[in-house]
Amino acid sequence: MPLPPKLDAERVARAERALARADARLGAVIRIAGPCPLRARGRPYAQLVRSVLYQQLAGAAARTIELRFLALFGGRTPAPGVLAATRSDRLRRAGLSRAKVRAVKAIAQAFDSGAVRERRLWHLDDADVVAALVPIHGVGEWTAHMLLMTALGRPDVLPSGDYGVRKGAQLLFGLPALPTARELEVLAAPWQPHRSVAAWYLWRHDAIADAVS
Repeated sequence: MPLPPKLDAERVARAERALARADARLGAVIRIAGPCPLRARGRPYAQLVRSVLYQQLAGAAARTIELRFLALFGGRTPAPGVLAATRSDRLRRAGLSRAKVRAVKAIAQAFDSGAVRERRLWHLDDADVVAALVPIHGVGEWTAHMLLMTALGRPDVLPSGDYGVRKGAQLLFGLPALPTARELEVLAAPWQPHRSVAAWYLWRHDAIADAVS
């Protein structure tokens, strides 16, 4: 079974050119914001743990907690078995909320038990990756979408529930209100099969404001 496509520098550059041809507004944003850095980064387990640490926190606060968490394990993401066996109170002292402790330990247990396997994730299509991950406590569709875009580098992911992406679409299209997830899917249809790169540009709110002003 062939591996699904993944983002690299050449594929991202092709996506940028195709998006600019398909949508002049988005093309202006691409020129202002510059190259998209999305690539397949690997390490799905570590990326999932990191995404939980960053959920619902500002960047600086999340980074502080991430550094404290990693310091417990010598500066690296612990192996799933190690994290699963770590006392919850140690994680709490690093700044993780009770909900985050439960989530990271659930992720660790899923990978340690073999319920989720990193190697298998690379071979699954996008929908099946989401289906494999969302049963894990604390891993919702948004987290699965982030994993697809970053760790696995899938080129056509639209995180339609993400506030920042929806806000970017509102600014780009001059909408009176945030589009719903379904409305965003309709608006983004012409961007297929490059919606991961398009979503990254929808997060560039300052560049969108400059492009549409």
